[in-house]
Amino acid sequence: MNTKYIDLIEQTFDFPQPEFKLKENQLYFHDIDLSKLIKDYGSPLKFTYLPQISNNINRAKNWFKKAYKNHNYNGSYNYCYCTKSSHFKHVLNEALKNDIHIETSSATDIDIIENLKRDRKIDNNTYIICNGFKRGKYITNIAKLINNGHKKCIPIIDNYEEIDLLSNEIKDNFNIGIRIASEEEPKFEFYTSRLGIGYKNIIPFYKNQIKNNPKVNLKMLHFFINTGIRDNAYYWNELLKCLKVYSGLKKICPSLDSLNIGGGFPIKNSLGFNFDYEYMADEIVNQIKLVCMEEEIDVPDIFTEFGSFTAGESGGSIFEVLYQKKQNDREKWNMINSSFITTLPDTWAINQRFVMLPINRWNDNYERVLLGGLTCDSDDYYNSEQHINGIYLPVYNKDKPLYIGFFNTGAYQENIGGYGGLQHCLIPGPKHIIIDKDQTGNITTYVFREEQKSEDLLKILGYNNHHDK
Repeated sequence: MNTKYIDLIEQTFDFPQPEFKLKENQLYFHDIDLSKLIKDYGSPLKFTYLPQISNNINRAKNWFKKAYKNHNYNGSYNYCYCTKSSHFKHVLNEALKNDIHIETSSATDIDIIENLKRDRKIDNNTYIICNGFKRGKYITNIAKLINNGHKKCIPIIDNYEEIDLLSNEIKDNFNIGIRIASEEEPKFEFYTSRLGIGYKNIIPFYKNQIKNNPKVNLKMLHFFINTGIRDNAYYWNELLKCLKVYSGLKKICPSLDSLNIGGGFPIKNSLGFNFDYEYMADEIVNQIKLVCMEEEIDVPDIFTEFGSFTAGESGGSIFEVLYQKKQNDREKWNMINSSFITTLPDTWAINQRFVMLPINRWNDNYERVLLGGLTCDSDDYYNSEQHINGIYLPVYNKDKPLYIGFFNTGAYQENIGGYGGLQHCLIPGPKHIIIDKDQTGNITTYVFREEQKSEDLLKILGYNNHHDK
């Protein structure tokens, strides 16, 4: 009778998979012995596996390279990393090994750009695509970057006032892009994105504020879909609408030569994940070329903005099951030694699902459980996987510790969760490990940040200010 956890996985999925395999009943992730990681560093634990960042960048580059060749596409391809998905220096340093460009969204992003330039990780040949709503310091920082010679810094205009605000602070001519305010999917609570300028308003905007403005050069049209690049009618319809705007604009604006496709590719959220990346890259290139041929215009250079796809699959979190609570005749709560709200905020904020697997005890029988976090918040739980309405783990045994891992968590979770600061119910942030490979291919690890201590939290809260009475 097949009642072991390994039987469940092998009956449900193709397993092992490229990044997951078992050795002696222990889970390995990209050849990393996770049980040894726990033994060396304890849990709860966050880790970042740097080589996966470069791996995903080069996968995407190869898909577009192949698509360009298939369709004899004459434009250039530019891979941009969205810093907002993970601002960490180790993430940027790894990504920038691969001849890429950067997309920013705030004033502090530009401070990071200046830091990277000082460290010679980037130079004036790196495109800096500046998205987001721009006021105050963001405008000033962009202007400073351009005034200091970074001509490939391209602010993407989000609203009608930004051109004047930028012109007031930028000394010479500068390039800009325009963001299209795409229509959201029907399930959204609003019809049109708050970001960018509406489809019907873009050409009038160009004529009124850009065409006769000697200081401004329109180079790029930016197209962003909130749900990312998906093979569905909604995505292809919005892309076609974007291309119609691009072709209409190109006919009256010769300087326009670039199309920026935001949104990004999805990342693996289940062992059953199936997404044909190569087909999608090919079909995007094909659709762009077909419209350009139809409209008798030159094809644009293509920029893509990949944030989650760049950083997401490099990250993971490991927890220990501390105890099992049986609340009624069928609900078993496995309590972890951390909090989902604080370490994986997307699991409760937007019901995001990550790949979740036990690290050990794969040859034990399994049971259906719910996972609970340490906070006193009723929303601090995880109750299903992407592929099935439930969670199955090896049967709880107080004498046999059980460790579980959440994988592909490397995008957004630290930024949204308030990394290094106060956490809900003052649950401490876990230790964070960086994992890399040396020149001979051997796994190397080091501690990036220790687990938060009570003193750290008290200092933030002001309790150790001795001058207070």
